[in-house]
Amino acid sequence: MSGTWINLIFDLLICISLLLGTFFLISGSLGVLRFPDVYTRLHAATKSSTLGVSGILIGAFLFLYVEHDIISGKLLLGILFILLTAPVSGHMIGRAAYRSGVPLWDQSIQDEYKEVFDQSKNTNK
Repeated sequence: MSGTWINLIFDLLICISLLLGTFFLISGSLGVLRFPDVYTRLHAATKSSTLGVSGILIGAFLFLYVEHDIISGKLLLGILFILLTAPVSGHMIGRAAYRSGVPLWDQSIQDEYKEVFDQSKNTNK
């Protein structure tokens, strides 16, 4: 009897993980379409892809473990790779956009990077 409860709990965890991953991917796609400038779109794309793909891979990992007794190292490495590379790539793309002069949204209130960018331009001369 206790085995069925454990399977039910794992099935619920798998469903929740897959649904959350799908939710983050869909909401991130909507954010990329709706947000006004490169920086907010980039934020939506990197955060949602990190959480969405990780959630789906966690669901797949749990499914393989529960249904087939397989511990997939490839899925674990995929989760680790996504968690490490997506935020770094988003940061680098945003920094390159700022340095190349892509303007902020006209209703942006604060530009915290401007002071640092101006200082680095003056020291590089």
